[in-house]
Amino acid sequence: MFVLQGASPRRGPVHARAARAAGFTLIELLVTVSIIGILAAMAYPSMTSMINANRLAGATNEMIATLQLARMEAVRLNAPVTVCRTEDGTTCKAGVLWNSWIILADADRDGTVDDVLRVSNATAPLEVNASAAVQNSSLSFRSDGRARAANGSLLNAQFSVCLPVTKPVDNERLISIGAGSRVSSSSSNAAGKCLAPGDSKG
Repeated sequence: MFVLQGASPRRGPVHARAARAAGFTLIELLVTVSIIGILAAMAYPSMTSMINANRLAGATNEMIATLQLARMEAVRLNAPVTVCRTEDGTTCKAGVLWNSWIILADADRDGTVDDVLRVSNATAPLEVNASAAVQNSSLSFRSDGRARAANGSLLNAQFSVCLPVTKPVDNERLISIGAGSRVSSSSSNAAGKCLAPGDSKG
């Protein structure tokens, strides 16, 4: 086979076919973007519900951990341990929303409940409310591990952790304190509202 000097094999048609096969056409790109947009629109409500549910669960778990720790520390220290609403992270402050709360104890047993054991927060738009039995935005566990109401009876109270939304449908978590020590939680449909909960049944 003879090849003329300076001549090259014929590759033009092959290169043309490769160029035509590479990449997307404008129509294909528009169709792809449209499909992604439709799928994103369908997934958005579910994603919103999941994010809100996770936020509710996180704040609920934090409040439950606070109550359980306060109870255990009261027994360990053989002294009262207080859970209360705070605004500065160091002292108790009466108010409506418990978006910040602390555990205070007399850890050094000097007769003054002033040692901060834990500081917790619930970031807005989360709302944390307490029932009427939690007077002055504060409750205390005694050395026997039980909290008592103002009249001396075992405390039956509730906290609500809530988001003023309808996604998820159960937009409220209720944390119950029964017989002064039993802590439990449940979900509730508050119809997109956040109100102060009633006291627990014990």
